[in-house]
Amino acid sequence: MGLRFIKFFTELNKGDVSLVGGKGANLGEMTGAGILVPPGFCVTAQAYRYFVETTGLAAQIKKIISDTDVNNLEQLLGNTARIREMICSIPVPAEIATEVIEAYRKLAENDPALKVAVRSSATAEDLPEASFAGQQDTYLNVVGDEQVLEYVRRCWASLWTARATAYRQAQGFDHDTVYLSAVVQKMIQSERSGVAFTVNPITGDRREMLINASWGLGETIVGGKVTPDEYTVDKTARRLNGKIITAKNVLIVADPNSTSGTIETEVARFLGPEFVERQCLSDDEILTLSEQLIKVEEHYGFPQDIEWGYENGTFYILQSRPITTLGKEEAGAKMSKATSADVLIRGMGAAPGTAVGKVILVKNFDDVVRVKEGTVLVTVMTNPDMVPAMKRAAAIVTDEGGRTCHAAIVSRELGVPCIVGAKNATVILAEGMEVTVDASRGVVYQGRVTFGDTPQPAAGADAGPLVQGALWREFAPVTGTKLYMNLGEPEAIARYRDLPFDGIGLMRTEFIFTDHVGAHPMYLIRTGQQDTFVERLSEGIATVAQTIYPRPVVVRFSDFRTNEFRGLKGGEDVEPVENNPMIGWRGVSRYISPEYEAGFRLECRAMVKVRKEYQLTNVWAMLPFVRTTWEVRRALDIMAMEGLSSNLDFKVWIMAEVPSVIFMADEFSPLIDGFSIGSNDLTQLVLGADRDSGILDAMGYFDERNPAVTRAIAQLIKTAHRHGKTVSICGQGPSVYPDFTEFLVRTGIDSISVNPDTVANTRRLVASVEQKVMLEALRERK
Repeated sequence: MGLRFIKFFTELNKGDVSLVGGKGANLGEMTGAGILVPPGFCVTAQAYRYFVETTGLAAQIKKIISDTDVNNLEQLLGNTARIREMICSIPVPAEIATEVIEAYRKLAENDPALKVAVRSSATAEDLPEASFAGQQDTYLNVVGDEQVLEYVRRCWASLWTARATAYRQAQGFDHDTVYLSAVVQKMIQSERSGVAFTVNPITGDRREMLINASWGLGETIVGGKVTPDEYTVDKTARRLNGKIITAKNVLIVADPNSTSGTIETEVARFLGPEFVERQCLSDDEILTLSEQLIKVEEHYGFPQDIEWGYENGTFYILQSRPITTLGKEEAGAKMSKATSADVLIRGMGAAPGTAVGKVILVKNFDDVVRVKEGTVLVTVMTNPDMVPAMKRAAAIVTDEGGRTCHAAIVSRELGVPCIVGAKNATVILAEGMEVTVDASRGVVYQGRVTFGDTPQPAAGADAGPLVQGALWREFAPVTGTKLYMNLGEPEAIARYRDLPFDGIGLMRTEFIFTDHVGAHPMYLIRTGQQDTFVERLSEGIATVAQTIYPRPVVVRFSDFRTNEFRGLKGGEDVEPVENNPMIGWRGVSRYISPEYEAGFRLECRAMVKVRKEYQLTNVWAMLPFVRTTWEVRRALDIMAMEGLSSNLDFKVWIMAEVPSVIFMADEFSPLIDGFSIGSNDLTQLVLGADRDSGILDAMGYFDERNPAVTRAIAQLIKTAHRHGKTVSICGQGPSVYPDFTEFLVRTGIDSISVNPDTVANTRRLVASVEQKVMLEALRERK
């Protein structure tokens, strides 16, 4: 075509970074190698240069920037916004516009309404593209001549965000020599998409690859909106080694009500309920995709991190970049337990590993350049412009953030040990101080700490679950019935984290009340210490949620009885003396009463803090000892006022302990997301047998397997499923009676939560029962 400002992918290779930027050059390289890449073209960097020079913008921009003090944030924001407005307000020169339209029409010759993605591509090889991350957007489902021109111009404007401008200034780059290319690529309306690593990023095994997959466009995975399916493939044998199928609740698709853009919607509504937990890729499709991924790796000669999409029976490679941190990950995995050290701070481990280095405090853009190889980057929170420094750092520690914050995501990708949410790291850790960062445990020690060869359990700890968990993590059978674990003490999760459970089905907050808070919530409110309560409760919950993320943690709001609440500091002043506290003022009746509502609101705020500030969205809520629908409505109203409302990633369960919940399950179901059977209290109230009575227990009265109890459970499961609600069980019964567990599986319970010491055996039992049920069904059919 002889175009001056346009280069199609077929004309490009990896040596054209200065012409079309790293992203454009890479797409051209893969196209030339015969890798199936969606076709497209690049509006070259020369087009941007021609645009700013012929319109007189170059001189105006230079004048504005020379008059800008990048350390004056208000001035920087104002002046860079002015530059972007100038770029977006001036028409694209006709000679460029004509070529862009001609190239788009050639790309769309078989489809006049072709939708494309328009994204920026940085040109300077030594200017990290990370400086543009989060500043220069990708525009999806762009259609038509005018829209393509508009979004090309928006890409150009994004070169002048405040962050990117300040970063170039701090690094000493000449603004006049940095240009931007715009990539215009046919939009793949991915029915399924994902990310793949051509080396196992967890074990470092180069003989394996790891593939993630979910429904719709890939933004759900990249944005952390779903937990994708995970497939492990043996590259040598071309064999599927393992797969983990997850519940994928949301997907992103093209907006059906607009000519451009996307929408997020529910998988169950868009595709059907059966797709939520369906395997995204068939085994044959996994192996077909694997062949393409191996081809990409072989072309580059190095392990790759690859984004892919699937449309109309064809897999496309959307992007590929090298994985360069394998050595760091393997080295970090060998670090274990400190023998002795002074703990300086604690936070949440976001990217595992251990490192030693001197602290560099990063407070503004100018400080980024001081981060050298082997130093420890300490800051309030990272941003995209810090990525080059993060790559050089031996470890990263932030005051703020949760498991899905910028620092956590990027450090995991880079393989750099990282601790987030350390609160006051920038105050306690002094410039130049030598520290040891143990990001596996979320601890920073003073000085250089020695580590042993293997982790040792704490004195008096039961090492059995550790060993059993390590074995079962590798060999645990896959079950359709989810297997959850009960947990009380938050710190115990470190001992049980490797057991083969799918989440925490019951996290008892009472242990946090007694061990970490130590005082009655109403006493703390009266003495002005309510923030202490919220902080300590949220820390306890976060300890568990962060450790097993993204597996769910069902947190039961406090279920102390009045006699137990009286044992807390200040409890005697606010708690009544009841003759029968077991069926007295407890659970939801307490939360909605004027005497404790303020305390319940504090519990809600702690959960909000964990979900929003720590960004641990795997935390769900459970209301205990429910009696009536009206009290549930009132409790849900209070929760909503505090910022806790049921949605796609926040579930509210109620405990089925009181028989009224069984009888009224039709009325309770529309209010909540699921039921959890408290078999201890349910058995007590169905049979009228005090669960604490040794006499009745010895006589055989208290038994979850009693027909009256099992009929109640079966009725609840049937009713709940009719309304599309889930049913779990978290009492002691499944931990004690294997035949009771078999009954639950056969009756169709969705999940079973058991004590840690029975997790492995129960999982094996559940798998066995499921296989038996399938075999019986086959025999009956024959």
